[in-house]
Amino acid sequence: MSKPGAGLAAAIALSILAVIFSGLALLFASGMLGPEKPIDFEAQVRQHLLQNPEVVVEALQQLEKRRQTAEANELQRLIGERRDQIFNDPTAPTAGNPSGDVTLVEFFDYNCPYCRKAAADIRQAISDDSKLKFVFKEWPILGPGSEFAAKAALASRKQGKYEAFHHALMSYSGRISETSASDVAEEIGLDVERLKRDMQDPAIADAIARNRALANDLRMTGTPTFVVGNEIIRGRVDLATLKGFIVEARKKP
Repeated sequence: MSKPGAGLAAAIALSILAVIFSGLALLFASGMLGPEKPIDFEAQVRQHLLQNPEVVVEALQQLEKRRQTAEANELQRLIGERRDQIFNDPTAPTAGNPSGDVTLVEFFDYNCPYCRKAAADIRQAISDDSKLKFVFKEWPILGPGSEFAAKAALASRKQGKYEAFHHALMSYSGRISETSASDVAEEIGLDVERLKRDMQDPAIADAIARNRALANDLRMTGTPTFVVGNEIIRGRVDLATLKGFIVEARKKP
């Protein structure tokens, strides 16, 4: 994956080239440049651009459109290549209809305030749509407390309380730490000592590592991030918008 600085430099270089070639093309088309005339390319292009600054705007707009199209195509290719990892990982917790015709996936962190705000909308979407499958992707990116909570949540599956624990963590008003996550676990009836032992299962660390790698491959930069159909939704969206993405995914084969 390219570094942001390198990508920005490349974009600037491309935009400059686009502006220059656009300027040259216009000058040739207008007859200002021709083989019979001595040409100071730099001066004439500069003069043309100073007189027609809209060329710069048009070139940058076209560059941005091409960049967005290329990025969308690349992400759709990646989603296709990793479809089973995204939607059908047998180790990932799920909710809703396990045989649903549309799958909504969320990459989240228990200390992410936007994930907490989105939690109620997700539950409502699942409740309102009997054909929706939901996949939880633990992606702890906000420190040790998030890491502990993610491992504890996955370990809680062995006591049959993943969803209850997940919703309790998302409803917690303070910062999630080892202490607060343990307190929440006890409040919902989990055996905390067993939970801590189960957290040591290498399969749990492996699941989180695979989620991190997948998020990186899909160019995700923060939580929450959703995947549905061939779309990646970055950040929290309202319930109506989320349902709209689900409807569109259902229309596509």
